[in-house]
Amino acid sequence: MRGPSYLVRGLGTWRRRPGLMLLGMVPALLVLLAVLAALVALLLHVGDLVAWATPFADDWTGGLRDLLRLGLAVLVVLGFVVVSSLTFTAITLTVGDPFYEKIWAETERMLGGDVPDQGPGFWTSVKDGAALAGTGLLLGLGVFVLGLLPVVGAVVGLVLGVTVSGRLLAGELLSRPLEARGMDRVARAEVLRRDRATVLGFGVAIQLCFLVPLGAVAVMPAAVAGATMLARDLLERPPA
Repeated sequence: MRGPSYLVRGLGTWRRRPGLMLLGMVPALLVLLAVLAALVALLLHVGDLVAWATPFADDWTGGLRDLLRLGLAVLVVLGFVVVSSLTFTAITLTVGDPFYEKIWAETERMLGGDVPDQGPGFWTSVKDGAALAGTGLLLGLGVFVLGLLPVVGAVVGLVLGVTVSGRLLAGELLSRPLEARGMDRVARAEVLRRDRATVLGFGVAIQLCFLVPLGAVAVMPAAVAGATMLARDLLERPPA
């Protein structure tokens, strides 16, 4: 249970720095609004899009043509929802880099001790966000394939999806305080191995919160603060 406790500690930052945490909600809210706007636009035009993509069905009988295009329209909308959910975190972290850097820096100051002068930088965040988004898409494909297995497929796919995505999310959030200390990917991986269970529990707790409507908007600032606290504790432990 140590992993989720860092998210709880991060949520406690709302009490100490409410204004800063509210500011941290802005990127997630903006990305969510952009996704919803794109979804509305897609719903309004998906019929025309599917008709344009299936000219070969123009001469089919009405019922068969409509059934094909309805099925394709549903797949297009579902595909958009899946891709959006898998890339939401990466896009939010990239767009909100200046906001989350403020939360990270303030959390470092509250914890005391040595505080790095600056975070990893915008372009590093863009690169890491793109990598996270790409991995998320591959993960989504893998979970979809597992979901096709009879009886246990849906459960196995859901559990594995939450577990793996939680681990990826924890690694991405922890990269900021570790990169700020000059650590490359190899050094960061060594630090995360010092307490794999706690890192995994932290990421899974955040991922489960993201499954709740508007959960990502409310939890993202706390996740950044909690990751900073967890990174500090991991750095104080001996190498695995």
